[in-house]
Amino acid sequence: MNDLILEIDPVLEPRRVRAALIWGLGLPSCAPSSAPQAWLAELLARVAAAGDAFLPAGRKAAVRDMLRHGSYKPAGRAKPSSEYLLSAALAGDFPLVNAPVDANNAASLEYGYPASIFDLAATGPRLRLSRGAPGEAYVFNPSGQTIELEDLLLVRREAGGAWEACGNPVKDAMATKVFESARNVVGVVYAPAAEPPADLEACAARFAELLARGAGAAETGFRIV
Repeated sequence: MNDLILEIDPVLEPRRVRAALIWGLGLPSCAPSSAPQAWLAELLARVAAAGDAFLPAGRKAAVRDMLRHGSYKPAGRAKPSSEYLLSAALAGDFPLVNAPVDANNAASLEYGYPASIFDLAATGPRLRLSRGAPGEAYVFNPSGQTIELEDLLLVRREAGGAWEACGNPVKDAMATKVFESARNVVGVVYAPAAEPPADLEACAARFAELLARGAGAAETGFRIV
């Protein structure tokens, strides 16, 4: 999909992050998930058997270091979503949303890299990997709770001639989340630049595979940025 672009904001140089852009087009539906599909149930069983060791300590530390910048400290409620997903899986409370979001969460859990997924109709085809500015925030859940974005690695969409934050490795914005009406989605996986490139590529390939096999996307693909 040549018109889908993830730009890198110069503010991120020198880069400590490598990203993957993943897409799934022509989804038949995004109905709410009532139970884990077989591929997710198998993954959750492997996580339960391994316990906390499923996420290697080195990868956990590398991802946190990737997010640590200025005033932003990746701990507590500000920890990477990949850590939250592991905790939820071990507690038997893994979030089931819809097939595309479940694919995003499964790829993130399996490889230990945080990831975002957006409704392409809401983001448009041009995205930018950037960093949050002082005072910047967005709503991340239906209750209207906000997340402060200063110094946080994030994704922006082009909106009205400006770049508006819509996702990050902790919590994505309500404005671009994938709901039942979505038919085309785009995802971003965030990985430390020092991590093996093959691991990010494997994560992105798995994400794209699950969008096809698990969510029924007619066209999928990925690109490393």
